[in-house]
Amino acid sequence: MSNTNGNTKLRFLPTGSSLHKLSALLTLLLLILAFSFTSPAFLSVNNGLTVLLQTSVIGLLAIGMTLVIITGGIDLSVGSVLALSGVVTGLAIKAGLPVMPAMAFGIIAGAFCGFINGLVITKLRITPFVATLGMMMIARGVALQLTGAAPISRLGEAFGQLGNGSFFRIVEMQANGFPKVIFPGIPYPAVLLVVMALIGGFLLQRRQIGRHIFSVGSNEEAARLSGVKVDRTKIWAYTASGALAGLAGMVLMSRLVTVQPNEGVMYELDAIAASVIGGASLMGGVGSISGSMIGAFIIGVLRNGLNMAGTSAFIQQIIIGIVVIGAVYIDQIRNRN
Repeated sequence: MSNTNGNTKLRFLPTGSSLHKLSALLTLLLLILAFSFTSPAFLSVNNGLTVLLQTSVIGLLAIGMTLVIITGGIDLSVGSVLALSGVVTGLAIKAGLPVMPAMAFGIIAGAFCGFINGLVITKLRITPFVATLGMMMIARGVALQLTGAAPISRLGEAFGQLGNGSFFRIVEMQANGFPKVIFPGIPYPAVLLVVMALIGGFLLQRRQIGRHIFSVGSNEEAARLSGVKVDRTKIWAYTASGALAGLAGMVLMSRLVTVQPNEGVMYELDAIAASVIGGASLMGGVGSISGSMIGAFIIGVLRNGLNMAGTSAFIQQIIIGIVVIGAVYIDQIRNRN
């Protein structure tokens, strides 16, 4: 902070710990190396694409979660908003709306939930934990009520393109008339994740809204005195988180080619874990999209590698929980220093 002609101006805003990000990247590489010894198929092209697909949903959620965490908040509603966005899209398709406009409608529904979160937090002065916990219950309840807790199926082949399509897929017809997949292609969700991560990183590091997000998380009162519209910045962050949850819902439901109102349970914890593992501080003011992407892939590789090793889902949860506790402990040490 500096004072020039009586006006307080922002000169430097933290963008996250490079050392923490480097340690997360080394952890990811060590995990890949370790799992490559446990299963010869781990480093195969097909398994790599599977990891990309599995990580895409968590990665999209982690981008929005990172924005919120940097402001000093938390969003526990993203898993339920994901499900509600999918339900809105499924019902819109059933009502006769084409797939693309229906998906856009679902993403808007997610953004609206995030906008309400931001309003409740800034205008009603309710803590982010309680406000988003309430939205988590509301969104899930609405999704279940609208569908009667039943899945929405028969949405057409076009609905499955986003989650199951790929670029550069190479198929060769064999002499027996059956196709042989030479290269399965780069999945659409993986490309979408890269695009959204680049956009998120650009906004966070190069645009005014990113500087405002960091300033609010670093020192809310100082940011307000510097002319930052704190409430507007928080509302923007939560709206973006909701929209990205909606987009993640489109990817997940499209992969399933069925809308499941019960999907997304506990996904908010994976998103928080990815952000924290990647260097975002729960105290606010510190974080990066690139770090969160590394965190998301750490979780994705852990799950995939443990699955291939035959580890039960319960043990996987225990291991990921230990990793999260370790990441938060390191964050606390960093904050004390």
